[in-house]
Amino acid sequence: MPNPARTPARTRGRQVNAVQALALLLSFVLVAGIGGVLAAGLALPGVAIANGVTNMSVTAFDDLPTELKQSPLPQKSRILASDRTTLATFYDQDRVVVPLDQIAEIMQKAVIATEDRRFYQHAGVDVMGMFRAAARNALHVSQEGASTLTQQYVKNVLIDAALNEDTEEAKLAAIEEARADEGTEGLARKLREAKLAITLEKTMSKNEILEKYLNIAAFGTNVYGVEAASQRYFGMRASKLNYLQAATIAGITKSPSYWDPLKHPKRVEKRRNTVLSLMLREGYITEKEFKEGKKTPIEDTLNPQSAKLGCMSAGETVPGSGFFCDYVTKVIANDPAFGETAKERRHLLLTGGLTIWTTLDKDMQADADKEVKAGIPVDDSSGIGTAMVVVEPGTGQIKAMAQNRVYNNTLEHGDRETAVNFTADNAFGSASGFPPGSTFKPFTLLQWLKEGHSLYEVLNATKMSYNLSEFKASCTNLTGTWNFNNAEGGKGVMTVLQGTMNSVNSAYVAMASKVDLCGIFTGAAELGVVKAGGLAGDGQIDPLPANVLGSQSVSPLTMASAFAAFAADGKYCKPIAVLKVTKSDGKELEVPSAGCSQKIDQNIAKTMNYALSNVWKGTAKGVKQPGFAAAGKTGTTSQNEHTWFVGYTPKLSAAVWVGHTDGMKSMHGLTINGKYYGGYGGGPWGSSIAAPTWVRFMEDALGDQDNPSFDELPAKYIYGEKISVPWVVGQTEDEARQTLASHGFQVVVSSERIESDVPEGRVARQDPSGSATAGSVITLTLSSGKKDRDPCEVNPDHPACQGDQPGPPGRDRGGRDDAAVKP
Repeated sequence: MPNPARTPARTRGRQVNAVQALALLLSFVLVAGIGGVLAAGLALPGVAIANGVTNMSVTAFDDLPTELKQSPLPQKSRILASDRTTLATFYDQDRVVVPLDQIAEIMQKAVIATEDRRFYQHAGVDVMGMFRAAARNALHVSQEGASTLTQQYVKNVLIDAALNEDTEEAKLAAIEEARADEGTEGLARKLREAKLAITLEKTMSKNEILEKYLNIAAFGTNVYGVEAASQRYFGMRASKLNYLQAATIAGITKSPSYWDPLKHPKRVEKRRNTVLSLMLREGYITEKEFKEGKKTPIEDTLNPQSAKLGCMSAGETVPGSGFFCDYVTKVIANDPAFGETAKERRHLLLTGGLTIWTTLDKDMQADADKEVKAGIPVDDSSGIGTAMVVVEPGTGQIKAMAQNRVYNNTLEHGDRETAVNFTADNAFGSASGFPPGSTFKPFTLLQWLKEGHSLYEVLNATKMSYNLSEFKASCTNLTGTWNFNNAEGGKGVMTVLQGTMNSVNSAYVAMASKVDLCGIFTGAAELGVVKAGGLAGDGQIDPLPANVLGSQSVSPLTMASAFAAFAADGKYCKPIAVLKVTKSDGKELEVPSAGCSQKIDQNIAKTMNYALSNVWKGTAKGVKQPGFAAAGKTGTTSQNEHTWFVGYTPKLSAAVWVGHTDGMKSMHGLTINGKYYGGYGGGPWGSSIAAPTWVRFMEDALGDQDNPSFDELPAKYIYGEKISVPWVVGQTEDEARQTLASHGFQVVVSSERIESDVPEGRVARQDPSGSATAGSVITLTLSSGKKDRDPCEVNPDHPACQGDQPGPPGRDRGGRDDAAVKP
């Protein structure tokens, strides 16, 4: 229900004309002269009627409020880096509320001398001054104020309350009433302010009223309170102001925009000098100070400070941090801890005086910004985008967010300016993610290890076409066929470790066909990797074989956070950007938790680290390896539309993405940062730009630190449990297949044939033999028979092989040795 103190006058009691209002004001003055203003505030109606001064009804005055509802003042909120550096401020009104003892005494005196010299003598209103001003205003002779500081405080409270009305119509009406200066409504406003001021002075001390006034009044264009004004114009706290600075600020309130010292310094200098004369009159400064002050150019006293309003200013303090700042504002906007509705949360950010401590590391942010833009400059002719996000394993803290774009959240922005955060998903960055390519393969490896397989299990990576019914999918039914290609690496028989380090598609599809396909995407979701689109992510990635190769879009932040779980020996933490939030009264608000928990068995996580550490011997072998333990995965989509490197050390995890920002378009044939990438086969790849950028950043961030290695793990997690391999040499191909399959092995028959004592077409060789990791591929080589064998060894019962009969046919063209052949 609307506050009575804020209800427009036209809806309360009966309307009065200017003459009646002036008569009522005259009654107020007469009563004040007889019984004092405190009595007038309560006794006016009865006395006025008894004396016949006005014929107004009692309700015409009784309906005026007697109680002023004082709500907490709107204050600006601040977003801080981890070292307390202010990144940005947010406000409807630039204000910092401070107690009176933190405002220089000369500042207090300057305002009193300028606005209300009898402040400590009156009881809330200056009766004669008020009557004189009201009479002249009613007769349209001139516009005069004569409001006391108490009345001005009341007016500001009413305006502030008006700004919080529920509807725009009610807000405008309330503001109009609160600011009315002419005619009937102007007199009505003065009467209302006078009555409220008298009541206020009964319940608050002079110093309390002065403190509140100095915090609520406007001291410039959207600058409220002397603390904000002091910081804005002079770069100091209000407690440190000298008399010249105090005089400058005190002169502003008469017309905050007209007397803004940053916009109109010459004009304000004259106003300052007028205030100095008023301060001299009251004895607050000496004659010498007055003369010296008048001679001082105002420019010599000013030290303007940027207001750092909004995230566009964050980059001025920490390079490229506007995108992280924007991410933080969306954390506030999305979390119910900060209000039941989005509107309430935004209002809290703009008016609640929040102090928001974040996870941003200034140095890492500067390094990330530098290296991302070194990989592809902002103004690169290719227009290709690149971004990096850095997460701390074990805590989930986001340490840096950078991209080769300039943060700009206005409608008017340049080609390389945007507010879209490429590293985050839709809910936190207005982005829709990018296909991760082969950087998604580790989630198949994770499921592979969870189901008891090992890194040295041998795979048949020759198949490039599958019937979808060959995949085991516990959550769906798959039909049809699927063909694919190998973008990186070859094909054939290889270990899982070889398939990983060389990023062989056919090896990973083979792996996916032997585990629960749904488990791959469930495992990824447990580590936060879901679709990037939608308001809160569209959920788990679709359980399709093509998505094993990274076809569905995800955000770099979720990838960096998931890989951080490998670095933290299986402990996954949701990414967080906010550590603590306090309101202006010091009350701490609940913030989103990282919710760290053990999602992966420690030994499996350590096996992941071992496997992914081999990337420097595989797809990233051409990239300079950092001088400390590091693991990761390159990624390239099918036509080189997007390339990635997601990697980690025990201390940091980071994802780097490179690609077009506006859809699936190949980067073939582009010149990027001075290097030409030719047609198909010419890149760029994950190792071309993304991986080197990652390495440079990690060396910047960690190069001078002590960096631990990944933990060792038992050999069985690498090599797996070995079992005996049945001996099948001499068996037919079908017999050998059945024998090996019954023991859990896979079979590949080589196209090669070898000479052997074994009859032609039977198994002549098997590899491996003896023992092998369960589930491995056993390669069989069939016999081609034995060339140049003595026919009698093959068929000893042939007549030619008996006694002295001629030799068996086939030994030579004549059936005999050449030496026995006569001419």
